[in-house]
Amino acid sequence: MKNSWKKLILTLTLGAALASTASAQTRIATVDLSKLFTKYWKTEQATKALEERKGDLVKELDSFKDEQKKLLEQYQKLNAEANDQAVSSEERDKRKKAAEAKLKELREGDENIKQFTARSDTDLKEQFKRMRAKVLEEITETVNAKAKAGGYSLVVDTAAETINGTRVFLYSNGETDLTIAVLEQLNAAAPLEATKPVAKPADAKEKK
Repeated sequence: MKNSWKKLILTLTLGAALASTASAQTRIATVDLSKLFTKYWKTEQATKALEERKGDLVKELDSFKDEQKKLLEQYQKLNAEANDQAVSSEERDKRKKAAEAKLKELREGDENIKQFTARSDTDLKEQFKRMRAKVLEEITETVNAKAKAGGYSLVVDTAAETINGTRVFLYSNGETDLTIAVLEQLNAAAPLEATKPVAKPADAKEKK
């Protein structure tokens, strides 16, 4: 009789444990983070601003280079005049000093261009990092909200790759893919000129 009770208790315990495990089963959703980042209207807006800033810096750099070209021509002319034997040695010395001053100015200009180029490159990289971080933060917040609302405990990025360039996520039937829903929510507040058609839900099953 004792053994029967023990068996019954053991059976009930195992049943309760299995039921608890089933109720706490992990629900997994997927998103294509690359698609979300690329097609989010704020990414396009920030990229455009970045390109405009880059264009302004290129124009400024071209202006500096034009000035350097003029300085070089002036230096070459002064240097040639400093060697003109038709004028007095006193005049040649005067022209030589003017050429040396112009050469110094030319070298300073070269250094300024070098510093400007390095500073511009750093500024553009920092602007890109800030933009990327802000956009990813907003995307993550939206994905988290969608996952919680859907009762998912884990969301996997189907576009993720290993350091070797191989896919991390190899298969999904697309039934729990949140990409389109998240993208629609992200772009809901987009200005009219930034609005673009969102991919059809069937696209969520691509590249799985």
